[in-house]
Amino acid sequence: MKKSLSMMLAGLMLVGTLAGCGGGSDSGEQSDANAFKIGGTSPLTGDAAIYGNAVKRGAEIAAEEINAKGGVQIELKFEDDENNTEKAVNAYNTLKDWGMQLSLGSVTSKPCEAISTDLNADRIFALTPSASSVATTEGKDNVFQMCFADPNQGTASAEYIADQKLGTKIAIIWKNDDVYSTGIHDKFVAEAKTKGLEVVSDTTFTDASATDFSVQLNDAKSKGADLVFLPIYYTPASLILTQANAMGYAPKFFGVDGMDGILTVENFDLALAEGVMLLTPFNADATDEKTVAFVEKYKELYGEVPNQFAADAYDCVYAYAQALEAAGATPDMSAEELCDVMIEQFTSMTFNGLTGENMTWDSTGAVSKSPKGMVIENGAYVGM
Repeated sequence: MKKSLSMMLAGLMLVGTLAGCGGGSDSGEQSDANAFKIGGTSPLTGDAAIYGNAVKRGAEIAAEEINAKGGVQIELKFEDDENNTEKAVNAYNTLKDWGMQLSLGSVTSKPCEAISTDLNADRIFALTPSASSVATTEGKDNVFQMCFADPNQGTASAEYIADQKLGTKIAIIWKNDDVYSTGIHDKFVAEAKTKGLEVVSDTTFTDASATDFSVQLNDAKSKGADLVFLPIYYTPASLILTQANAMGYAPKFFGVDGMDGILTVENFDLALAEGVMLLTPFNADATDEKTVAFVEKYKELYGEVPNQFAADAYDCVYAYAQALEAAGATPDMSAEELCDVMIEQFTSMTFNGLTGENMTWDSTGAVSKSPKGMVIENGAYVGM
């Protein structure tokens, strides 16, 4: 009984600590004058909430660990943007009124593009965990990415498919009203040509047509595609897998980081994801001490395996802590002063995190790190 009581108290203390370093506009917590204020907008509700909540949770776990060490102290605040550009701008202004000194940008690309112009004008440095479009950072010297940029994912996917000889005739199904999907598609097609991959089917869809993929799948099947590349998010991908199975079409399926989350789709037959491959910077099955500890803590708190969005956010907060400590920055510095310091640090430092070793950033804000090939086996991601 004593052991059970102590475990309950420890759990309550941990939850309380996490609550103190995160939250939204209604959290009501008192600001810590000795902590750096880091804010971000995130889809905590709506269709993209799986990404937004993963980012918030990963960032909060990192902040709790960093604060417990007693050095750099971090106060986190997230505002819900519902994956909507207008709401993201409103959320950004709320964070600015709160006194945000450093930013995690936005989780998804379009909202992050919307606020990145304000971040640049206001001279608030941003490190987004997952907004991967080129326009997020283009022309803004103070907006950086922890994630792969969209073009890099397209190039890396074509290279990986060719090098591993995963397919010879390739079909692509992509979303033409989404900057994420479009950016990956265009670079994939260009790299496929140099790698000798034959793209036999290249079909699209939009928000309005994201429920019926019979035309796209029949085109791929009729042209003999043995691998279907899906540079899209997991929700339409789950429908494509379901509809392909119903028509008896069983090619290999290959996705990118937006596929991460497909194992959590409600009412989706996980058996249909068996053998699906994707490139991601994070392997939750890795056996290194840092990854094991993070996965165990995340599972203990939230009852699920963290995805790469959680891992990228965790790395963002730790990268900030490293940069702040190395620069000797203090919480009384203005956002503009910290902006100059962070630009200097991030373009010169090397960072080791959950999503990569020896990571560096160039002056465009793009990160350099290696993707990992993953395959879904027995309802879990396994490193290829």
